[in-house]
Amino acid sequence: MRVSVYDTKRYDRRYFEASKAGKGAVEWVFHDFRLERSTASSAEGSTAVCVFVNDRVDADCLEILAEVGVKHVALRCAGYNNVDVAAAKERGIAVTRVPAYSPHAVAEHSVALLLTLNRKIHRAYNRVREQNFSLGGLVGFDLHGKAVGILGTGKIGRVAATIFRGFGCRVFAYDKHPDEEWASFAGVTYAPLENVLERVDILSLYLPLLKETHYLLDTKNLGRMKDGAFIINTSRGKLIDTRALIEALKQGKIGGVALDVYEEEEGVFFEDLSDTVLLDDELVRLMAFPNVLVTAHQAFLTHEALTQISAVTRENLLRLHAAEAPLAHTAVDPA
Repeated sequence: MRVSVYDTKRYDRRYFEASKAGKGAVEWVFHDFRLERSTASSAEGSTAVCVFVNDRVDADCLEILAEVGVKHVALRCAGYNNVDVAAAKERGIAVTRVPAYSPHAVAEHSVALLLTLNRKIHRAYNRVREQNFSLGGLVGFDLHGKAVGILGTGKIGRVAATIFRGFGCRVFAYDKHPDEEWASFAGVTYAPLENVLERVDILSLYLPLLKETHYLLDTKNLGRMKDGAFIINTSRGKLIDTRALIEALKQGKIGGVALDVYEEEEGVFFEDLSDTVLLDDELVRLMAFPNVLVTAHQAFLTHEALTQISAVTRENLLRLHAAEAPLAHTAVDPA
């Protein structure tokens, strides 16, 4: 079978070409550009397309995909808010995703961001490279004994909670569907969202982007947080209202922010823009704060996660091509 793969980087190609999951041959056609309405015709001759977080698989794009014979949109990520799932179903196009690849990869990156930001590792590293061995301005705080809020206790949130408990933190969690049995075993306390926001020193986000979670951290909820609290987001950029966050930082309300995601990533993250002027004024403003740390959506980027992503994606491509059911929990249906 022939599969057009969009928005690919060198590591994508290496792991997909090395994937051995399932039986049967896959002819990969790699594209470095994104899939959207204007590029959808490039999938002609393919029975499936493989897309990532910044591809725009809307109704217009799906119409063209259907016309050129595409039967399957395979997301090589967990989120699917960039795909019009209802429109895909209307056109007889199946949609699958990789709901869980390596929760440890994302959770560990969250903690790495926090440790870097708190202990100012990035600033110390740059100083020492310039033979500046002074310690002024590098004071951090112990994680031990701090109150950490986990928003979303799916697989990633649970791993993160366990890591924070290992540091000796008190962990509070919010989830629309709390699992009290797990919480009791893990030493985690569930609480209403408002209570979590008000009592924690560190807030880490692991929620999907849904209508009810869009801009969950807005002016009102940011105002509920303790003065000087830290925020870590490795989940979805639009969970946070960037303008409200900038205001909270300017007012000194928020003590530090570490982001691996941003609400307007398209055209910025995953690209080398070192020779250009960054046109996103809000992102430029965010990165100008000394207490803000940004990485470009790399939390998933481990050998284990990339291996799992490529294996699950390939297996589903082969299964659907053979008119078989996809792997459990990977099919995406309209809400």
